[in-house]
Amino acid sequence: MSIQALALITVTDPDTLGEYRQIAGEALAKHGGKVVAGDPAPTVLEAAFEAPTLAALLSFPSVEAATAWREDPTLEPIHALRNKGGKSTIVVLPG
Repeated sequence: MSIQALALITVTDPDTLGEYRQIAGEALAKHGGKVVAGDPAPTVLEAAFEAPTLAALLSFPSVEAATAWREDPTLEPIHALRNKGGKSTIVVLPG
């Protein structure tokens, strides 16, 4: 059974985040992940912190696969690019 992860990003550098978005899919796929849905201008109903300017729903085969994607040292430059382009919060929603 797959699990989802919600990625909420406040974009601070659109060009850098654009670079990240071009290579993010391949990085996700390395651990069985994929983008299920995304919105570059999500409707925010409530925010306890700064509202995101981009939201994506990700799918992974398991919590372990999602964790492996985030902790994979070979993907660190890709994660760094995302974090240079914006402030992100990624939350796993187990099934």
